[in-house]
Amino acid sequence: MLKRRNKVEATFAMSSMTDLIFLLLLFFVMASTMSSPNDIKINLPQAKAKTNTKQVVAKVSIDNLGNYFVALGKEKPIAIDAEDLEPYLTSVQQQDSAMYIALHADEDIAYKEVVRVLDIANTHKMKLVVATRNKK
Repeated sequence: MLKRRNKVEATFAMSSMTDLIFLLLLFFVMASTMSSPNDIKINLPQAKAKTNTKQVVAKVSIDNLGNYFVALGKEKPIAIDAEDLEPYLTSVQQQDSAMYIALHADEDIAYKEVVRVLDIANTHKMKLVVATRNKK
């Protein structure tokens, strides 16, 4: 008589499958919360970059009292009303479409003041960098 070979069990280990399903679910939940279609794109400055650009820089500063100041390149900043900021930036953009905004905002101002500048840049498809200081 012939010997029967070992039978293969027809059972299935469900615990490894549930681990896999859980990891996939976790991945998709994390991936979907990281991107939002209404995000404002910001080009953050790199601290060690040493590139020279000839682009026009419109410097927008907001002090701790919420006052706005603008300057082109290395000019002296001048005070401007919040309502006049958008027309000013669009006129600069018409002169040079490669211009970008350097936003210098005091850390104690209301977040809505920063968002106002971000919205202007996003609406008119302007490049924007947010100035920060290095931690010591």
